Amino acid sequence: MEKLKTYALMIGLTLIFIWFGSLIGGKSGMLIAFVIAIGMNFYAYYYSDQQVLKHYNAIPISKGSASGLYEIVEKLTKRSNLPMPALYIIPDEVPNAFATGRNYDHAAVAVTEGLLRLLTPEEVEAVIAHELSHVKHYDMLIGTIAATIAGAIAMLGNFGMLFGGHDQEDRPNPIVMIALMIIMPIAASLIQMTISRSREFMADEGAARLTGHPEWLQSALRKLDHYAHIRVLNDAQPQNAHMFIINPFLGVGDSMRQLFSTHPTTEQRIEKLEALK
Repeated sequence: MEKLKTYALMIGLTLIFIWFGSLIGGKSGMLIAFVIAIGMNFYAYYYSDQQVLKHYNAIPISKGSASGLYEIVEKLTKRSNLPMPALYIIPDEVPNAFATGRNYDHAAVAVTEGLLRLLTPEEVEAVIAHELSHVKHYDMLIGTIAATIAGAIAMLGNFGMLFGGHDQEDRPNPIVMIALMIIMPIAASLIQMTISRSREFMADEGAARLTGHPEWLQSALRKLDHYAHIRVLNDAQPQNAHMFIINPFLGVGDSMRQLFSTHPTTEQRIEKLEALK
């Protein structure tokens, strides 16, 4: 069922992208958008995980190099009936973590050195359980596809504003076109954010049930939230902020930041976890 939901979302977002391309460039724009969408989905599906791990200089680890972390993950994967994911440590003092990968057999979990130093073993277990819940429900692939298509729609909107299209008979009137070029990128971003936020709540609940201790994740989220307001993760990128357990840009932004945030507020997440006790 989770695979079906993932593929349905990929197809739906791709169709929106192609439709928007047809509005901007008519039949030729639709064809170009279709080719681009196929290429982006192919790349996101097969290579986005390695790209993000490489970007954050993630170092692969084994049981011999990080036995404590490895044993926590091993215990949780057995409990959740998942294969053992690849494990990575990111050489960064800012505490955070993310999961990536297109399916169970190609999953990876990465944590920063700062997270391992800041959190207790129980809190680390809760964070890992959260990331494995994402893996269980294919959340990271869904988030990657949504972010990729949202960014592409924004790119198309900018292209249309700058250059317009040629097949005028296939396009709506200019006023509608301008409105769509403004509204569609915003709508695509909001869809991406909504998907990401709902998946965070689901992963929090999954972690609480997997560990049997919602309070462990509550405590971890409080610590991570506090630190994220002080320092930003090195080389953090908005396009992959949705992957992290805590938004790495919490300490950056203005009053509109929460509207376009990839995560619910930490207070909302802690409140929902409280209801599980």
